[in-house]
Amino acid sequence: MKVINVVSKESEAEFLNFPTRLFSKDKNFIRPLDQDIEDVFNPKKNKFFKFGTCERFLFKNKENETVGKIAVFINRKYRQSQPTGGIGFFDCIDDQETANFIFDHAKKWLQEKGMEAMDGPINFGERDKFWGLLIEGFKEPLYGMNYNAPYYQTLFENYGFQIYFDQLCFGRKIHDPVAENFIQMHERISKNKRITAKPLQVKNLKKFAHDFTSVYNQAWAAHGEGKQFTEAQTLRLFNTLKPIINEHISWFVYEDEKPIAMWMNIPDLNQWFKFLNGKFGLFQKMMFLILKKFRKNKKMVGLVFGVIPEWQRKGVDGYMIWEGTKHFRKTTDFEDYEMQWIGDFNPKMVKIAETLETKVTRKLATYRFHFDEEKEFKRHPIL
Repeated sequence: MKVINVVSKESEAEFLNFPTRLFSKDKNFIRPLDQDIEDVFNPKKNKFFKFGTCERFLFKNKENETVGKIAVFINRKYRQSQPTGGIGFFDCIDDQETANFIFDHAKKWLQEKGMEAMDGPINFGERDKFWGLLIEGFKEPLYGMNYNAPYYQTLFENYGFQIYFDQLCFGRKIHDPVAENFIQMHERISKNKRITAKPLQVKNLKKFAHDFTSVYNQAWAAHGEGKQFTEAQTLRLFNTLKPIINEHISWFVYEDEKPIAMWMNIPDLNQWFKFLNGKFGLFQKMMFLILKKFRKNKKMVGLVFGVIPEWQRKGVDGYMIWEGTKHFRKTTDFEDYEMQWIGDFNPKMVKIAETLETKVTRKLATYRFHFDEEKEFKRHPIL
């Protein structure tokens, strides 16, 4: 088998195009935006090149046909119990021998750089995009989410990968009945005239960035693998989201003027991007604006939900959920709600998802492979 290092324009294009051919008959496949993938491998765009190194490879058969691809990387920010590298952006024909060859190549590359294990498929960057192998719920992916055929699980597990942690997505129908206890919470909290709920407003983006930062840092940053946000970081994030913010679906709760809870949601961009075939040039941006205006988006995505510690378990969550739900049921066309994935190692967040009366809609897995077969395998520790 021929191995090609992805460095030329031709090989870069093939790295992007191969999955589209591979999944040409799969109605659920949505081609990711080319620029989102290319930015991962651009040192000027991806800050993680400061902490590691990354290479991409194509694999061709005797007929010079592409049969697989992979990215292999080391990220010193990715601290594990043993030196662990990463693999991602793996695609392969349904052939175990081909997959084994690709995995062996990645293993050798990582071993030469002192690694003792490899995790995958993961991203050379944050966990919010291109992380995990889909193993349940084979339907259209959310924006930034990996998608693969069911046979990929067999390719990984036959090679010897084991599940390091499961990634659970939770969802529900927007118009399904809301739990009676939520309505009771709403009724009780509504009697407190100091408590109000407000939807996010783009014209006051700086204020809501401040309020988000305050709630997030109190609710999540001290928990597990959470990290502090600065107000400037949040404002940059909000400005990035500004073109697709729907003011009806993100909600904040206040005690007087003090922010005490927030529920951040956005439309699923893939409901529009699936018509752009991975491109986002000037023409596609114009098309996106037209689609956004005239094509109803029926799926919203939950990004973050949080209540500051002093107000947890007091009914504020139910109050916010019912206040927001009543509003966006009347003002939007959304029919489905799905949350970004939650690791099974994070029972606190899983519990919150379950209290929203959601069900598991899809499951992805982060796999690990120890180069020393005698080394004891342990799943991700519980937070």
